Amino acid sequence: MKKFPLYAAYILLIICAISMVAPFLWMVLTSFMTEGQIFSFPPKLIPQPFITDNYQNTIQQIPIVRYFFNSLFVSVLTTVGQVLIASMAGFAFAKLNFKFKEPLFLIILLTMMIPPQVNIIPLFHVMKELHWIDTFQALILPGFFGGFGVFLMRQWFKSMPDALFEAAKIDGCNLFQTFFKIAFPLALPAIATLAIFTFISSWNSFMWPLIVTNSDSITTLPVALAAFKGSFRETIEWGQLMSCAVITTIPAIAVFLLGQKFFIKGLMSAGVEK
Repeated sequence: MKKFPLYAAYILLIICAISMVAPFLWMVLTSFMTEGQIFSFPPKLIPQPFITDNYQNTIQQIPIVRYFFNSLFVSVLTTVGQVLIASMAGFAFAKLNFKFKEPLFLIILLTMMIPPQVNIIPLFHVMKELHWIDTFQALILPGFFGGFGVFLMRQWFKSMPDALFEAAKIDGCNLFQTFFKIAFPLALPAIATLAIFTFISSWNSFMWPLIVTNSDSITTLPVALAAFKGSFRETIEWGQLMSCAVITTIPAIAVFLLGQKFFIKGLMSAGVEK
């Protein structure tokens, strides 16, 4: 059997990369075009002239700065909360011995198999009983808990040698000192991976914020983007819509680029159990 040529693999990867980058690039270019340029035939790939009116009109028509900081506030707090809870739970499942340890971890893994849409109705009733509907608590607190984060951190901590923590215990460190001074710093690649996943998931969340919020003051960017598109009855200002979409994607891309080195290292090591 002949080996797959290396140049063919590169060509295939280039085609896949172009197919994924092209829609994003077109979105960015469209945000700097007039309506006439967007619908011109043959299509113009480069804006002529290069305009910024779409961004100015978007900022004037909707309070996008408020929506931006709402999403940023929710995503950052959700990320911090899940990283802390998942890392502590993962450390407990990896290095501590307690009753029903394995059954509890199995239940956590089973929650990963349940579609998120199934939990929306019972979670909404919980928020209603707590009088948290249309509050930041409803947007943030449910994101603190996730089976994937616990699994990821548990696998990372399990790969650490037990002798490291035994030495810390001999030196007089209690459980929390061992975790925050030794285990937590050594788990930065896995923590960065979990933080990226959590931030992007929270930033792009649409269904839950749409259901649990009513006030314009706590609306997040994905919900605002959908409302912005639906606010036009007969025509859609595609240039303004694309400018809003570009603003929405910037934080997620920035977070990934900043943490991609840790992200790759964390993914490579998450499934390794020494």
